[in-house]
Amino acid sequence: MSVFVHATVDLDERAEVSAGCKIWHYSQIREFSRLGEGCIIGRNAYIGAGVVLGRNCKVQNHALVYEPAVLEDGVFIGPAAVLTNDEFPRAVNPDLTIKSAEEWKPVGVTVREGASVGARAVCVAPLVIGRWSTVAAGAVVTRDVPDFALVAGVPARRIGWMGRQGHRLVQTETGKFRCPVDGSLYEEVGTDMLKEIEAR
Repeated sequence: MSVFVHATVDLDERAEVSAGCKIWHYSQIREFSRLGEGCIIGRNAYIGAGVVLGRNCKVQNHALVYEPAVLEDGVFIGPAAVLTNDEFPRAVNPDLTIKSAEEWKPVGVTVREGASVGARAVCVAPLVIGRWSTVAAGAVVTRDVPDFALVAGVPARRIGWMGRQGHRLVQTETGKFRCPVDGSLYEEVGTDMLKEIEAR
């Protein structure tokens, strides 16, 4: 599979771009970042230094993925979403001298397999977005998101469960949760965990 990189892309020669990747207009791919096979990077997106993307990730237009973020296989980052990296942001020290890169420690967002982060959502590092979960558009995520969770709001709270198909799960009469698309069955474990019990 070939790689497509638009002529306007700022691609550092030390970045690793795998087969099948497509990188669109005006995006910046920083040094030592790694893009797995089949990734798509939209217009004006930013991939920070050392950021790691698994296979078949999609980072949409104007999204900002700051180092040291890690995106596992099949992750979706929506338009203008932001994955931050500074837990205590300041431009200057108390004496108003400019802070250098050595004076702060970057912290990252990890997005697990198959998860989706909606348009204009902000994920405030450090945190983990669980497998196959969904962060709603415009949400501000300030704590870890469980696998299969649907979170929304400011700050984000869990409002439901999502299946692998990307649709909200429907609770059955027995208290289990079923995917309306493929019929896969899930059940709650405790108050904030979900597990698959019958995949389709």
